[in-house]
Amino acid sequence: MYDAIVVGSGPNGLAAAITIAREGRSVLVLEAADMPGGGARTMELTLPGFQHDVCSALHPLAIGSPFLSTLPLDEYGLEWIHPRYPVAHPLEDGGAALLYRDVDATANALGNDARAYNRLMSPLVRDWDKIARGALGPARLPRNPIAMGRFGLKAMRSARGLADAWLRTDKARALFAGIAAHSVTPLEFRGSAAAGLVLQVAGHTVGWPMPRGGAQSITNAMVSYLQALRGEVITGERVRSLDELPRSRTVLLDIGARALAQIGGDRLPQRYRRKLNAFQYGPGVFKMDWALDTPIPWTAAECAGAGTVHLGGKLGEIADAEAAIWRGEHPERPFVLLAQPTMFDDRRAPDGCHIVWAYCHVPNGSDYDMSERIEAQIERFAPGFKRRILARSVMSPSDIQAYNANYAGGDIGGGANTLRQLFARPVSAFSPYRTPIDGVYLCSASTPPGAGVHGMCGYWAAVDALKRM
Repeated sequence: MYDAIVVGSGPNGLAAAITIAREGRSVLVLEAADMPGGGARTMELTLPGFQHDVCSALHPLAIGSPFLSTLPLDEYGLEWIHPRYPVAHPLEDGGAALLYRDVDATANALGNDARAYNRLMSPLVRDWDKIARGALGPARLPRNPIAMGRFGLKAMRSARGLADAWLRTDKARALFAGIAAHSVTPLEFRGSAAAGLVLQVAGHTVGWPMPRGGAQSITNAMVSYLQALRGEVITGERVRSLDELPRSRTVLLDIGARALAQIGGDRLPQRYRRKLNAFQYGPGVFKMDWALDTPIPWTAAECAGAGTVHLGGKLGEIADAEAAIWRGEHPERPFVLLAQPTMFDDRRAPDGCHIVWAYCHVPNGSDYDMSERIEAQIERFAPGFKRRILARSVMSPSDIQAYNANYAGGDIGGGANTLRQLFARPVSAFSPYRTPIDGVYLCSASTPPGAGVHGMCGYWAAVDALKRM
């Protein structure tokens, strides 16, 4: 009999297992796939020797996680690489907006918005240690109410409203819009500013680093540390019902909200199951990976020094594209999120060659091929890109769901980031991690604080479980 069984070995499942194992408890992790990691895996998707990240590639919330940052993962092979610029956002005029680690450097590069940007970001950067734990957790009375209040007043606005109120130049507005679009919601939605602020402040405080060797390095380090704590991980073990599990004192499920309704079955009250099945999933993603024979030929040379590049032009264009997706449309010029790991980690491709990772948002469950539109957006800011392509890999929303059943309809965020679901995730409850089944907890991105390789969903669920164990 185990103290805890964890179903799913994504970052949240592993975080839950580690949290419990650190207390000297026995833990077993069961993973359906043939290798652990969930959204943090690295594989040869195009050609031999080209190591691509299947899902996540850049990890500001991992290095800045109040939980993961306490783990000795460097002792288990995890090494972070910091590009010169966390983010670059090229514009039609041939220039680019740049996010530097330093607030003043970023502000000074934004011209007439320098003072406004400093006033907006500096207080949040200064208070980030006080804000992070509250922002990356369930709704509760904050330990630092003044700092959280300052953050909340800005975060609960729409991204477009915040940009309109604070910023005037195209560079500053585009930079914030691109980062806020990680929320996968229209920039006019209330609460869409939260993701932009969290990620932009993270860029200033901890950067947007990439793990050397790819996202799999995070998983490997977490698994090795868990095993050092005498935790067990078994892969190739799909769990379809709670009744299939070995005996344990508690169960933590790193699965989606609707998957919980299925795996819990009749042991869950009908009313609770209805709420789970009504949980709203967000847009899907259409993802591409390329093997290149040279680096991307950016018009704005600074883009070569950025780990992440946002392609979408000015704020208005990004806002229109993201709003169209929620109407079930496929924008002609999608907002594209792109990473170029081999500019900073040459071990992930053969000598002289490169890998590129990118995706755009599409309606949930879409079967539309966005390949040409994504490549056109890259070509728009890097003429000659297509001539560098050796091979490509394409993952549609259905491919992404087939890869990981938690990604319903291609939603890699575990659920829509609407204002309601920022707090009531997956249902409105004092503890969003507890289920009506005694000793069974949900610890996936369908719980607060939601998507990201940060492990906080698993950590908070495990803390709750330990209190009642």
